[in-house]
Parts: sequence; structure tokens; C-alpha cells
Amino acid sequence: MTVRVGLVGAGGVGARHGRTLAGFPDVELVGITDAVPGAADALAVELGIPVVDGVDRLLAQAPDGVWLCVPPFAHGELELAAVRAGVPFFVEKPLATGPAPVEEVAGAVAAAGLPTATGYHWRHLDTVAAARALCADRPPRLVDVTWLDKVPPPAWWSDRARSGGQVVEQVTHVLDLARLLAGEVVEVRALAAPSSAAGRDVDDATAALLTFESGAVGTVTAACLPAAKVRAGVGVVCTGVALELTETELTVTTAGGTERRTPAVHARTAVDRAFVDVLAGAAPPEALVDYAEAARTHRLAVAIAEAVRTGAAVRPDGGA
Repeated sequence: MTVRVGLVGAGGVGARHGRTLAGFPDVELVGITDAVPGAADALAVELGIPVVDGVDRLLAQAPDGVWLCVPPFAHGELELAAVRAGVPFFVEKPLATGPAPVEEVAGAVAAAGLPTATGYHWRHLDTVAAARALCADRPPRLVDVTWLDKVPPPAWWSDRARSGGQVVEQVTHVLDLARLLAGEVVEVRALAAPSSAAGRDVDDATAALLTFESGAVGTVTAACLPAAKVRAGVGVVCTGVALELTETELTVTTAGGTERRTPAVHARTAVDRAFVDVLAGAAPPEALVDYAEAARTHRLAVAIAEAVRTGAAVRPDGGA
């Protein structure tokens, strides 16, 4: 079957998803829309699809699914509009800048029973599957989450109110892997070095301590000061084995030595392909990182930001 999809957002991420979707022979892009007038014109011409005036008109075409590729501050009403229209949606991370409106959207999605997918593309790496298998046999005891990178170019990123900050917007990828490999986090404590740059109120650096439900412990270190990406990944120490996982490599160290593996999967393509397959009925929804699962990772990122703000220990589940 041909899967008919719409695209919301024509920025860098939206363009990437649009080009990927246009390259699938079983996908028809029925239209693109962007909140900024004229922003979608060039991409629409490139992909040979019409520009649609507004999300409601795009949803009125009853697509099989819609990709919501907008900045963190623009989430909420878009997802709710898709739910009201009965249209399954793919949404890029992060789900929002803070706790709202994630809980409202999560409740609406659950009530509607709609398939959803999110932009945690690392989860589709075969190296992540290999790391998960190793951790299943040897429960993790120490987790090290790191993201040391430059400030991204979009102007909204440097504004905490619009991006949520580095942990919420960037580090969420590796926090998601920490949850996948070591289980849920029950408490976080965190500190941050405030911004030293004019025009940016996102912290220079963040350091956090994690307590996992299993009894494992973890650290988070993040900084946006380097001139280029230094490292983004997660390290895990289990009995008899240590893992280092990035988007481009898995390193496994055991008594027998060190083995390095590179992914055979292009995750940024696989994440779109997975949702298309679900929409086509060719794969079960369980193959996706759905909205409910992504919300758990988002709560963890928001808890770290809240621990920085308050100086107190914070539970991601909102408990006392």
C-alpha cells in the first residue's frame, strides 16, 4: 500500500525527515506546512509537494500519519490536533520544553489508542540492541551519560524558555539509552555552571547524579562550550564487562580484550521507516519508541533541570 503522510515543520530536522520520506517508494507526501510564512516553499519545491496553509488543513486531508518536526516550544497543540483528527503522529524530541503539555498529550494519545512514534533514532541501532542484550545478562551497576558539544545554530536553542536547555534538548538522547540499558531512575541530584555567554541563558555545563530503581548509580555530564562535538554517549559497567556506546560505535571490554562494532543500520532512516511500516500494517506498534515511552525519558530530563533549579533531590515520577 501507499502510505500518505504530511509534514509539519520545514527547518533542518523537518527537511531531513521530508527527504527521507520522499525516498521511500511506498510513501506519498501529501503536503507540508510551517508556522513561518514562506518557510516551507523551498522544501516543497525540492520534494515536489504542495504547501498547505495550516495544520488543520493538512490533517483535513486524512493522511495515514503526520510528522511533527518543530522546535521544543511549539509542541502541545499540534499533537492534540492530530489526536482530535484521529491521525497517528511522529514527533521529534524533545516532547516539550518542560513538563507541560506532555502529560495532557500522553493522556489524549492513550485514550485515543493512536499509534505514535518519536525521534529517539539511536534506539534503532543494531549496536544498541547488542548493548541491551549484554546488559540483560549482567545488570548494570554504574552508568555514565555524557554530552559535550557546541551550541547548535538555531537561535531558539540558546533561549532556555524555547529549548528547555541542553539536558532537555540534547542529552535526552543518551538519557533514553541509560533508561533502556539500566532501567528507571528514581532520584536525581544536579548542579550547573550558569551561562557565561551573552545572549544565551542555557547553562554552560551540567553535572548530575542518578539513582536507578535497580540500585545502580549514574552520572550525567553535559557542556555546550566546545567548538565541536567532543563526545555524546553512554558508558555502562556491569560485572565482568564495560560498554561504551555512541551513535557511531559500541566498545565492549571483557577479560578477553576489547571489541569494537560499528552500526550496520542508518538510524535516522530506520526511525522513519519503522513508523511507515507500522502505518502500513507491516510491523507491530511495539517496534516503535512511542509517545508514552518517550515521555518517561522526558520526565527524567526535566527532573534534572528541576534539580538544578531547586538544589534538591527530584524524583522523575513526581513522587515525594
